[in-house]
Amino acid sequence: MFNRLPEAQQAVAKRSVEVTINGKAVQCREGDSVAAALIAAGFSDCRDTAVKEVPRGPFCMMGVCYDCLVMIDDRPNQQGCMTPVRAGMKIERQHGAREVQS
Repeated sequence: MFNRLPEAQQAVAKRSVEVTINGKAVQCREGDSVAAALIAAGFSDCRDTAVKEVPRGPFCMMGVCYDCLVMIDDRPNQQGCMTPVRAGMKIERQHGAREVQS
C-alpha cells in the first residue's frame, strides 16, 4: 500500500538505526517515523480495534486517524506516525482497548 517516493529512494542514504519491533531487531532509517519504519520492515498492523479486535495499520500518516497507535518503550497509545525512531527504541503492537493513563 505504501512505498517510498522515487526521490526518497535516490536521496543520500540516511544513517541506519536499530530498533526492536515485536521482539525482532530491525534496521530502519534515521528520521523516519515509527509508522514508516513499521511499514518499511513489513509490519502492516499496529493495533487491534477495541470492540472486535480487527487489525489496524497506519492510514493518514499525519496524526489524525489514530490507527497507528503502538506501545513504545512500554508506553501505550503512542502515535507511530508522529514519533521519530531512535536507536534502541522498543516498539510493540498494541492489543485491545486503549487504557487511559493519568
